[in-house]
Amino acid sequence: MSDVTKADADARDAADPLAGYRERFVIDDGDLIYLDGNSLGRLPRAAVDEIGRAVREEWGGELIRGWRHWIDLGRQVGDVLAGPVLDAAPGEVVLSDSTSVNLYKLAGAALSARPDRRVVVVDEDNFPTDQYLMQALAAERGLTLRTVAADLDEGLSTDAVTAALDEDVALVVLSHVAYRSGAVADLPAITRRAHEVGALVLWDLCHSAGAVPVPLRAASVDLAVGCTYKYLNGGPGAPAFLYVRSDLQPVLRQPIAGWFGQRDQFAMAGGYDPEPTIDRFLVGTPPVLGQYGALAGARIAAEAGIEPVHAKGMALTSYAVELYDAWLAELGFTLASPRDATRRGAHVTFHHPEAWRICQAWQDAGVLPDFRTPDRLRIGLAPLYTRFADVYEAFDRLRRITADGTWRSYPAERSRVT
Repeated sequence: MSDVTKADADARDAADPLAGYRERFVIDDGDLIYLDGNSLGRLPRAAVDEIGRAVREEWGGELIRGWRHWIDLGRQVGDVLAGPVLDAAPGEVVLSDSTSVNLYKLAGAALSARPDRRVVVVDEDNFPTDQYLMQALAAERGLTLRTVAADLDEGLSTDAVTAALDEDVALVVLSHVAYRSGAVADLPAITRRAHEVGALVLWDLCHSAGAVPVPLRAASVDLAVGCTYKYLNGGPGAPAFLYVRSDLQPVLRQPIAGWFGQRDQFAMAGGYDPEPTIDRFLVGTPPVLGQYGALAGARIAAEAGIEPVHAKGMALTSYAVELYDAWLAELGFTLASPRDATRRGAHVTFHHPEAWRICQAWQDAGVLPDFRTPDRLRIGLAPLYTRFADVYEAFDRLRRITADGTWRSYPAERSRVT
C-alpha cells in the first residue's frame, strides 16, 4: 500500500490525464465534497450555455419553428453516446422517456416477440423499478417470474444466471452494474448463454453508462436502457436512453404506440404504422430542454472516452479501498463491494450498522455521499470531476466523526429521501 498522505493524493491528481475535465463543470461549493455523482452528476458549464441558448433563441425567438432543431434531438444525443460511450452503431441509441418507461417498452416488445415462452428471469438485487415492472408484466401476461439469487456485496454470478436458463425463458432482465455494491456483471458471458437457449436479454445500464465500458455491439446485446443524469451529467430528471440492436428494430413492436413512433408522423394517419428504425420506440413529445442538458453531458463523456474514464474510476475506487483498509476497517466498517477493481463500477460501498446516522453526520461535516439499505454508505466517485484529494479529505472527515462518536447525536429514523 502506498503512503496514506495528502501529498500522495495530490501527486495522483497531478498525474491524472482527466484532471482538466473538472473545469468543465460548475463547482462553486466551498469545502463541500461531492461523492454522489452516481445519483446525480454535476452541472456541465456547457449545459448552462446550451439550455440558455435554446430558451432564448429557439423557444424565445423561433417559437414553433424550433421543431426544425428539436425533432431529431433524441437521435442526435443517441448517436453521440453510441460509439464512444456505449459501443453501439449510429441509429441504435435514442433518447426517450424515463428509464422505467423505456424498460416497460422494451420488455413488452421482447415478450411479444417470444409468445410461446412463459418465463422471465430477473435477479433479486436488481433495482426496485426493474423488479416491480417485471412483476407487473409477468402478472399481466400470466408469465412466471424466475428470480436469481445475488450476493449483495459481490454481485451476480454468471453460473447462477445460467442455472436459471432453459428453453422456456423469453427474457432476461439484469443490471450491468449493481446499484448497491457497484459489482459488474459479466455482460458478454450472460448474454451469450441466454442466446444459447433462444432468450432475449435486456440490460439496465444506469450505473454503467459513462463509468465503465459497455460492450453492446461486441456482445451482440439485444436491448438496453439507461439514464443520463448520473455519470453522463444530463441533469435532474434528464430523459433516459434506450438501445435496440439494429436487426431487431424492424421486427419488435413496442406496446406504447405514440405519434413520435409513427411512420410519416405529420401525415396524421388514423392507423398506427411504426417506423422501421429506432424511432419506433419513441412515444410522445420529448422534453426538449432536458434533451439539451443530456446533449451537453454526452458530448463531454464522448470526448473523454470510456477507457480513460474507466481507468480513473478503478483508480479512485481502489484508492477509497486503500483508505478503508488504513482508517475505516478498525472502526466497524466492512467493504460491501468487490475488492477487485475490474469487478467494480465507479462507486464503492461500505457497510456499518450505524450507516444512516453516520451518513447524516458526514453530510454535516461537508461531504455528500449516498445511503442505501441495508446499512450501507454508497460513495460515487465520478471520474470526470472527482479528485484523489477529495477522496482523501472526505475519508479523513469520515474516520474522525466515526471515531469521536459525533454520529450518535443524529436520529436513527430515516427520512423519506436517503
